[in-house]
Amino acid sequence: MTQYLALVPAAGSGSRMGGAVPKQYSMLAGKPMIRHAIESLCNLPEIQRVFVVLSGDDAYWRQYDWSEFAGRLVPLHCGGETRAMSVMNGLKAIDAGGEDWVMVHDAARPCIDLESLKRLMDGLAHDAVGGLLALPVADTLKRENGAGRIAATVSREGLWQAQTPQMFRYRLLLDALSHAPAGQTDEAGAVEALGFSPKLVLGDPRNFKVTYPRDIEFAEMILADRNRS
Repeated sequence: MTQYLALVPAAGSGSRMGGAVPKQYSMLAGKPMIRHAIESLCNLPEIQRVFVVLSGDDAYWRQYDWSEFAGRLVPLHCGGETRAMSVMNGLKAIDAGGEDWVMVHDAARPCIDLESLKRLMDGLAHDAVGGLLALPVADTLKRENGAGRIAATVSREGLWQAQTPQMFRYRLLLDALSHAPAGQTDEAGAVEALGFSPKLVLGDPRNFKVTYPRDIEFAEMILADRNRS
């Protein structure tokens, strides 16, 4: 039977946040940021297990109580120097079949909602390649000339902004990351490099990546509105 598994790479430091702790442990609405993403993934019954890839010297994970997710949540202390390496190490560490689906999600996207997760699963259920949540680019794009001035206006036609989760079959994803070009930052790009065309599934603007300190306030507003609903 095909499984749905989730993998959350969380071995980075999130230096652009400038906090005293790694970004994934920054407090957001009274909880470490990573917990919000984990809760959403664990609240989807179709996902059998959620693996979190931590650095080998992570000193924060054990400070929190994860017992409510017992049996579904599995920490893996095998993180690498880059996100891609952490995902690769995590894939090698989990017990998965070649046709199992693996949903890779950023810990720094705490506002992922169940509707988007279900839409991704439904949209890829019979797809031969896999794909990702993404949004059509709505704003006018400008290319900078290296000196803070516009060099050109870039057409946004056909352009999409990638989000996570990105979901692929275990065997394909492992093969893609094993042969990924240097500097490849996301799973879809690695799959593209093998000659495949991942499917774009409509995401949600609220599923944004927390990158800077000011993003915390915006994420808390989204989570507070969701809780009221």
